[in-house]
Amino acid sequence: MQQKITPNLWFDTEVEEAAEFYISVFKNSRVVNVARYTEAGPRPAGTVMTVEFELDGQRFIGINGGPEFTFSEAVSFMISCETQEEIDYYWDQLTEGGEEGPCGWLKDKFGLSWQVVPTGMDELFADPDPTRAERAMRAMFGMRKLDIATLRSAADGVPAT
Repeated sequence: MQQKITPNLWFDTEVEEAAEFYISVFKNSRVVNVARYTEAGPRPAGTVMTVEFELDGQRFIGINGGPEFTFSEAVSFMISCETQEEIDYYWDQLTEGGEEGPCGWLKDKFGLSWQVVPTGMDELFADPDPTRAERAMRAMFGMRKLDIATLRSAADGVPAT
């Protein structure tokens, strides 16, 4: 079934490299199509124009559109992780050549922002007991890569070991 909304990512010249990188990070991923500029331009004929790719079933299109636009934190992609091992995997892969940010946020080597978060984090912060939610949130504010055990311990009022 065709996706109704497809994120379109603007790159200067590195869309093919980015697509290959992303499909190496996410399981069940592939390049779907590569389109090239023709004699009509604006880039040299044969240069990669767009790459359509899937990351774990989610379609994206990347375009080599030029240096006019760059990524900002105003748009990011969130990865929900079931385990700490999964958080560690995505964090390590996506920060390589990029940069760590606070509270589970990072920028990859292309400047694209990601949030690597544990599944159920939203329920933890919306706990009916406002003290539990506050303790978990305070713990998160002190982290870069999120640590599930530390977040849960903080919510429970148990000092981190």
